[in-house]
Amino acid sequence: MPDVAAAKAAAAGVPDRPDTKEGYGIMSHAFDRNMQILTPAQQRIIDFLDGFSIETTPGTAAKTDSYRALLAVGTTVNVTFLTGSDFADTIKLVQRLKAEGMRPVPHIAARSVPSRAQLDSWLDALVDTAGIDEVLLIGGAAERPLGPFDRVVQMLETGLFEKHGIRRIGVAGHPEGSPDFSDAAAMLALADKNAYARDTGCEMHIITQFVFEAPPVIAWERRIREAGNRLPIHIGVPGLATIKTLLGHARACGIGPSMRVLTRQAKNLTKLMSVRAPDRLVSDLAACRAADPACGISKVHLYPLGGLRRTAAWVYAVLDGCFHVAEAGGFQLDVPID
Repeated sequence: MPDVAAAKAAAAGVPDRPDTKEGYGIMSHAFDRNMQILTPAQQRIIDFLDGFSIETTPGTAAKTDSYRALLAVGTTVNVTFLTGSDFADTIKLVQRLKAEGMRPVPHIAARSVPSRAQLDSWLDALVDTAGIDEVLLIGGAAERPLGPFDRVVQMLETGLFEKHGIRRIGVAGHPEGSPDFSDAAAMLALADKNAYARDTGCEMHIITQFVFEAPPVIAWERRIREAGNRLPIHIGVPGLATIKTLLGHARACGIGPSMRVLTRQAKNLTKLMSVRAPDRLVSDLAACRAADPACGISKVHLYPLGGLRRTAAWVYAVLDGCFHVAEAGGFQLDVPID
C-alpha cells in the first residue's frame, strides 16, 4: 500500500522521502494525530476513501512536473480520453504514470475506435509498454462511430481483452441519467455487462459520473440493485474547486438533480469563487454504505476539477484522520492544505 504521510507531505509541497513504507491503516492515522482515537464516523469516512482512484488527462499531464510529488506510489490513476483526441497521447501518459509508480487505467471510447485491428494494436501497446491490467470502457461522446463499435458490449464481445490478459474492466455509470441515451437503454446495457462479468469471470466495476449530493446516488444504486446489478460501484466525487468551476463542469457534463446544491449556493454571488469540498457527499455516502451491508457502493473515484494538487492534499489529510465531523453534517479539515 502507498505511504500516505509521504504523499500528503509531497502534495503540500514538502519533498517526499524516497523510501516508502509498506502498509498503512488506523494506527498510522491515529499516530499522526498523537494517538487520538478516531470516532466511528471518522473511521467510516476513512474506510470509504481508502483505495480511492483519481482522474487525469494529457492536458493536465503537460502542466504536472511529477505525479509522484502529488500521489502515493500505487495510486490508481485513470487517463481520460476526450472525443477527437489522439490515443497515442493516452499511451504516452500511461507509460509516464507507470514509470512514476502509479497504476494507470486508460479510458477507451467505443465510438472512437477506428477498427478491431486498431483496438488490438492499442491493447498490445498498453500491455507491452506499460503492463496495464485494467481499462475503463465508455461509449464515448462522438455522434457517429469511427468504426464498428457503437457500444461497450461490442468491444467486450471481440475477446481482445481476454487475449491481452486484461481481467479488470471498469464501465461507466450515470446515476442522474445522460442526454446521450435513455434510462431504459442504460439498464439494458448494464444487464449485458453484468452478464459478461458473470460468464467470463472478469472483475468488472462501475465508475460513475461525478455527483454533488448523496440522495440521488443512493436511490439509483437501490434501483439498479433491484434490477439485478451485482457490479461494485465507484462513486464519482468532484475534488476541491470553486463553485463557479464546479457549475461549469456540471453543465457541460449534463449533471442532473444533484447540481441543485450548487445552484442554490450560486445565487449568492459572493460565494461563486469560494472553494467547495465534497465532505458532505463523502460523509453521507460513507454512512449509507456502513448502514446497508448489501449496498453496492464500494469506493470513491475523484475528479480533480479544481486541480490535482489541491484534491490530493485534501484526500491524504482525510486519510490521515486530520479532520473532525461537523454537527451540521459533513466534516472539516484540521490542517491547512493551501
